[in-house]
Amino acid sequence: MDKKLVVKMIKNCFKQYYETGTMPIGENDLEKLSNQILQTKAEEPTADLYEIVNDTVYEYLAE
Repeated sequence: MDKKLVVKMIKNCFKQYYETGTMPIGENDLEKLSNQILQTKAEEPTADLYEIVNDTVYEYLAE
């Protein structure tokens, strides 16, 4: 799985919740989220990547 794709998907997902140009996540958290998403996808290969990204970002924002 391409990590750059996952990072781009995370950033696009954040755009749903925040104004353009605003990124409420640091590089360390972005790295953690992308690793978590890649791990989830490896554990559940049949799961939809788009849904995993959306669920993970929502959980991050709900904390």
